Amino acid sequence: VLKLFKLLHRTRQEVFKNDTKALEAARQKINEEFRNNRDETSEEKVNELLKIASDVEVILRTSVIQAVHTDSDKIVLIPRKDLLQDNTPYLDKPTKK
Repeated sequence: VLKLFKLLHRTRQEVFKNDTKALEAARQKINEEFRNNRDETSEEKVNELLKIASDVEVILRTSVIQAVHTDSDKIVLIPRKDLLQDNTPYLDKPTKK
């Protein structure tokens, strides 16, 4: 449980780097969820909560992209290296092999 708690906080720090509002909101939410369930004794329920927390960590790490308003009508995306993937080019008329 503690290992997952620390992993969520490390992921939060990486995903929301330089965004103090998001960092604080994520910190509060992580702490609140773990605090609300700290007295849980059912092994089945604990395993379910750990699975949910693990899924949240994966979603944060693989799906969240920071964006910054640079102008009234422009947004700059700031992707992390682990989000960047090789792009397969689209071919209008695929060639037969």
